[in-house]
Amino acid sequence: MQSIFVKEKEMAQEYHYRIDYLLHGAYKTLYVRAPGMTNAEAWHWASVDAGVGQIPKYRSDPVSKLSKPQAEKHGIANVEWTQS
Repeated sequence: MQSIFVKEKEMAQEYHYRIDYLLHGAYKTLYVRAPGMTNAEAWHWASVDAGVGQIPKYRSDPVSKLSKPQAEKHGIANVEWTQS
C-alpha cells in the first residue's frame, strides 16, 4: 500500500509540456509529461517524435540523446517548449 502512495506522490510532481518544432519545414507539436524540461530535453523529445531519437525500453535504462546539431542534421529546427 505504501508503494502506491509513493508512486502517486512522484506522479504529482510531474508537469505537462508542449513542444513545438519544425521537421523539414513542417510544423509539429507534441506533449510530454516530465518532472522538468530544459532546451536539451525538448530537442531530445522532438527528435524522438520525429523518429530519429531513442527512448529506453525501461525507465532505468540509459539512453543516448541527440544534441541540437545532430537533430538539425535530421531536419529538426526551431524547437520551443512551454509548460501547459
